[in-house]
Amino acid sequence: MQKKNNKILDYSVSNPLQGGPSFTLKNRAIRATWNVVWFLAASWTPPFMHRWRRMLLIIFGAKMGCPSDVRGSARVWFPPLLELHDGALVAERVICYNQAKVVIGRCALVSQGAHLCAGTHNIDDPDFQLVAKPISIGEHAWIATEAFVGPGVTIGNYAVLGARGVTFKNVEETMVFIGNPARYVRKRKLNIKGREVSHE
Repeated sequence: MQKKNNKILDYSVSNPLQGGPSFTLKNRAIRATWNVVWFLAASWTPPFMHRWRRMLLIIFGAKMGCPSDVRGSARVWFPPLLELHDGALVAERVICYNQAKVVIGRCALVSQGAHLCAGTHNIDDPDFQLVAKPISIGEHAWIATEAFVGPGVTIGNYAVLGARGVTFKNVEETMVFIGNPARYVRKRKLNIKGREVSHE
């Protein structure tokens, strides 16, 4: 059984193999309402309407820095478990499957078609119990196009997960990972206002 701080996230009585719901009725009602609102009011919006989309996310419980943006074609599973810091961007067609909290740091970029998956199942449990683990993406990190970040993963500040990379392990600060499974290739080199952030 997982420890829970919020009743709407209670999935301790889940029995997924028999079709039982993994979340409470309140949780499911919020998500159903959210999906309708986003589809009708935001999914079609062009990039410049970021303030409108940010407002909708805040109304439904997300913590949104200013500026920050979730593009209209992106999909957020449960806004109360989403936190974007200033300048963070969730790009087109991103799937944010945030059954646990997903935090995206300042000026981090999650590129087109990437998948942030904070939920899985215990394959050794005969009931196939749901397991939700938070994802943290550090400031100035880049999750490139169609990359996959698994449950419980932390992506460090300035780290990079390359296009279509897949990681179920943490990526340390400034490290560049590519491939499936993602592997370390080098450290990122950056000069910000004359200050070197990382070197080989």
